[in-house]
Amino acid sequence: MELTSDFFQQASKVLTVTELTRSIRNTLEVKFGAVWVQGEISNYKLHPSGHQYFTLKDQRAQIACVIWRDAMVPPRQPLVDGTQVQVFGTVTVFEARGQYQLNVQILQPRGLGLLQAKFEALKRKLEAEGLFGPERKRPLPKLPRRIGIVTSPSGAAVRDMLNVLRRRAPWLQVLISPVRVQGTGAAQEIAVAIRELAMPNENWQPLDLIVVTRGGGSIEDLWEFNEEIVARAIFNSAVPIVSAVGHEIDFTICDFVADFRAPTPSAAAELIVPDIIDLHRRIDGCARGLARQLLNRVRDAQQRLDHAREILQRCLAHKIDSYKRGLLHSLRALQARSPARELMMRRSRFVDLHRRLVTSPGRLLENARHRFQRMEGLLRVLGPDATLRRGYSVTLNERGKIIRTISAVRPKLKIRTRVSDGEFGSQVL
Repeated sequence: MELTSDFFQQASKVLTVTELTRSIRNTLEVKFGAVWVQGEISNYKLHPSGHQYFTLKDQRAQIACVIWRDAMVPPRQPLVDGTQVQVFGTVTVFEARGQYQLNVQILQPRGLGLLQAKFEALKRKLEAEGLFGPERKRPLPKLPRRIGIVTSPSGAAVRDMLNVLRRRAPWLQVLISPVRVQGTGAAQEIAVAIRELAMPNENWQPLDLIVVTRGGGSIEDLWEFNEEIVARAIFNSAVPIVSAVGHEIDFTICDFVADFRAPTPSAAAELIVPDIIDLHRRIDGCARGLARQLLNRVRDAQQRLDHAREILQRCLAHKIDSYKRGLLHSLRALQARSPARELMMRRSRFVDLHRRLVTSPGRLLENARHRFQRMEGLLRVLGPDATLRRGYSVTLNERGKIIRTISAVRPKLKIRTRVSDGEFGSQVL
């Protein structure tokens, strides 16, 4: 092999054991992630800490495995060397020893591989039909009043749920539809119960929510919740459905179709209803906030009322002052024209007029006589008779009107002529 400069450049970087081991660990975890592996258990050991260690092997290879204390529910049958199992876990590296290992999360007998294959096939089929689509999942009611539970009435799951529901939501009405949750025919019972609870019924009021639940177990124990009939009953339900089957690491077809999956039955009870203590706390907070807002509104209204009162008082004072000034003006005007003063003035005028009336007739008569005599003298001097005595005459027509011009006469017109001592008639030639 020809050694190039790139090779020497890459080889020139010296890694620590920790760096190399960590790099290998990162590569393995990214490359493989979580896998299913089957083999035979050997070198099994239960550590006092609760962790379990064993080797999983086949005819040609082996891999170290560890089950951490809280990673999974203990299997029903104790693990012993020679047991054929299938495990699900993540590939990683135990850096302290520099060996890769499998952190086990699920462990089941090897014969269950057929069920797992059936589970995956049905999951792919229903997913392709859209039964798992997030767009069809409905939100859960925030404050349900009536719920239905499909489960075994004798199981621990329903007891745990009811204890949590009584504590958190004592107002809640719970209707339990008893079914078998394991064994042949249980899937049909579960599907029928879902359909009955979801449909209107004269025996109970409409439900706000349905919970399908049971406790944990192996894949065989939970298999009835992987049947297609149950999945389609959940899909066709008119009421939102919560799936709370098994433990947190257990997944069923029911979980994927339901509107919401709860990790455990108890967790489902806590998730579907609010805590009454928290509700009281929120109501108290809302009441305090409402009281503060109401107090602020009252104070603001009081300020606005005080301001309006001040404005009104100023306006009223201004109006009253204006009315007072008008009243004083009217009073002075009334005093200036009071009936007593007016009566006194009228009486004074009456006395004056009476005096004048008593004294005036003689003087007026005398004055009239003097004027008459003066007019009579003027008339004697300037009157028509005086003019006639001075040799003038006045000619009148037949109607007695004075003839002033020649154009006012015509031939044969009869006229009259006045002179100082009489008149005579004549005719125009």
